[in-house]
Amino acid sequence: MCPVLRDLEKPLKGDRGTVELLSRIDLQRLMLSPSLASDPAKRSKLGQFFTPAAVAGLMGSMIAERSDLTTLRILDAGSGNGMLTAAAVAAILAGEHRPKEIVANAWEIDAELTAELDHTLTHCQQACAAEGVRFVGDIRRSDFIGDACRAIQSNLFSEDLLRFDLAILNPPYRKLSSASVERARLSSIGIETSNLYAAFLWLSMNLLDEGGQMIAITPRSYMNGSYFKPFRAALLREMRFDRIHVYETRDTAFGGDDVLQENAIISARKGGEQGPITITTSEGPDDEGFSSSTLSLSQFVRPDDPDRVMHVVADDHDAQIGQQMRSLPATLEELGVSVSTGRIVDFRARERLQERASSGNVPMIFPRHLRDGFVSWPLPAKGKADAIVPRAADDPDLLPSGWYVIVKRFSAKEEKRRIVAALLDPSQITAERIGFDNKLNVLHRSGGGLPEAIAKGLAIFLNSTVVNSYFRQFSGHTQVNAADLRSLHFPDEVTLKRLGQGVNGRMPGEDVINQIIQEEVPAMAKGIRAVAAKRRVEAAVGVLRALNTPKAQCNERSALTLLALLNLGPVAEWSSAADPRLGVTEIMDWMAATYRKKYAPNTRETIRRFTLHQLIVMGLVVLNPDDPSRPPNSPKNVYQIEPSALELLRTFGTDDWSKYLSDYLESMEGRNRLREAARAIAQIPVRLPDGRTLQLTGGGQNVLIKKTHRAVRASVHARRSSDLRRRRG
Repeated sequence: MCPVLRDLEKPLKGDRGTVELLSRIDLQRLMLSPSLASDPAKRSKLGQFFTPAAVAGLMGSMIAERSDLTTLRILDAGSGNGMLTAAAVAAILAGEHRPKEIVANAWEIDAELTAELDHTLTHCQQACAAEGVRFVGDIRRSDFIGDACRAIQSNLFSEDLLRFDLAILNPPYRKLSSASVERARLSSIGIETSNLYAAFLWLSMNLLDEGGQMIAITPRSYMNGSYFKPFRAALLREMRFDRIHVYETRDTAFGGDDVLQENAIISARKGGEQGPITITTSEGPDDEGFSSSTLSLSQFVRPDDPDRVMHVVADDHDAQIGQQMRSLPATLEELGVSVSTGRIVDFRARERLQERASSGNVPMIFPRHLRDGFVSWPLPAKGKADAIVPRAADDPDLLPSGWYVIVKRFSAKEEKRRIVAALLDPSQITAERIGFDNKLNVLHRSGGGLPEAIAKGLAIFLNSTVVNSYFRQFSGHTQVNAADLRSLHFPDEVTLKRLGQGVNGRMPGEDVINQIIQEEVPAMAKGIRAVAAKRRVEAAVGVLRALNTPKAQCNERSALTLLALLNLGPVAEWSSAADPRLGVTEIMDWMAATYRKKYAPNTRETIRRFTLHQLIVMGLVVLNPDDPSRPPNSPKNVYQIEPSALELLRTFGTDDWSKYLSDYLESMEGRNRLREAARAIAQIPVRLPDGRTLQLTGGGQNVLIKKTHRAVRASVHARRSSDLRRRRG
């Protein structure tokens, strides 16, 4: 057995038990993941994705202590290798009010994982024993849906079977077909859902005792859309949300398993009164810098919303944008506008699709035809369809020529916008009828074109920052459904016509669109700062990318740090950028006051280590320009933008930016080489007893380390000399 595996077999003892528990289980996960990934058919069938330790640790930290329980009953459905059970046990043992007994029921249907799950429960038992807590682990090698449905149907609750105080879940992700056995079982107890993860949460919710807590990581897709409406209604009826944590990047929560989802962790209690809901966000699992805000129930779910759509509002600016959007007077229905998905499914019409338009066929519009706010057709490309042969003279899949607003149903992962709208100008496409791909949403009036002015106004509005930001509050996936567009509020028809005047042969840029809307829509005039803040942060992220900043630092937190060091508010000109000297706490206070972004106090270290350190290494920021000899860990440390970087950034948005950027990047290469040489000179050489030499950076602790090391070496040398003299004597 290899050393790593042997270490996994060692018993957990003493204080280190709970500390090592998650590390051991995560090592098991890393060893199992390649075999799971090597069988995509099985993964697709079971919907399996392991929970990383960082995610599990955060979920465990959300567990509320229960001083009223002597026995705590845990449900972990779809347990995998038991990471979440281990996280729950570690968190419970670290609390002040420990139960006398923990009973964990772990469901896992995959026989290849139950052996690892058994190891995990053994580690949990050892950790509990070290803390004087009895642990009982029960592996259920059966289908959780079947077991839970039978329990609910048989009313076994009277015998206290399958009742839990805590459900901690990373449920499987898979769609449920209407003809599946699972759907039939769920329907038999009144549960209607199209996805396995919602079914697991719904059943777990029913198995909780009053006051029980559910903590789960899932995609955010259930928070909107008609498919999940019954699930949302049940969740809001039975549970009271405490906290929602959102990972802002879609490829990090399960990045090791190539999962692209916008995930959220929820913590909710069964029963009781709904209080304020804490919303926290971070870039990914390894990012300990949480921003935080608080929502009321009416902000989370609009009281007048029959669809019970959930809105995750991350900060005060998002809250203001939500209020503005909800204050608008009209819906699409009230404007006489319908929205439908394109009627042609490409793989079903493959035989009729043509690469080039010719006599007898008609234009076929795909997402690739949406360019710069308009439909660009024809767009010939080898292997790509550009036209379609009608099925008949009155083919119902085709729409008559006219003005349409087209919205992509799916956005690519690299696109910063969720809603991408374009105009179809009938004067640019000579055809009586047009086909639209099913991956497009089409805004029309009674199956035909829209009035030109209305179409232009709708396109302007949909391409604004305020709409995109609001949409992200309730939609956590890349799909834009027709129902989502119907749920939005719009300016009235007269105002839309005025907005449409801003389209003169081309679609304006986003900043111009925002300005037009603020001038023409009274409800939006109050939100200038909120929209400007969103755009300014996006611009700052773009600046960081242009400066070749590492990907991990091209995020909102780093952008806000840069803006703080420039003292650049949402509406200030880049040319007015300054160079204040700020400590980390001052930077965080500035973010909260100027951009309404409130980070937790323990984020100070995250900003210092994972943002400022990298910007210093790049030469973009200078540490302690007033006193370079100040130790790196001094509480008096201050940071300042580097002078040449300040000069460059003042040109952002001007015609000189590209030239200055090129010159700056070229000069940085030479300066970085000089800086590396200077850093090497400033290092402290420390010789070890075995003859090796370590190079330590200058600073308070390392100077002390060198002095201590010299003292120890001198003491060791004196003792050896004394021993040698004694032996000679």
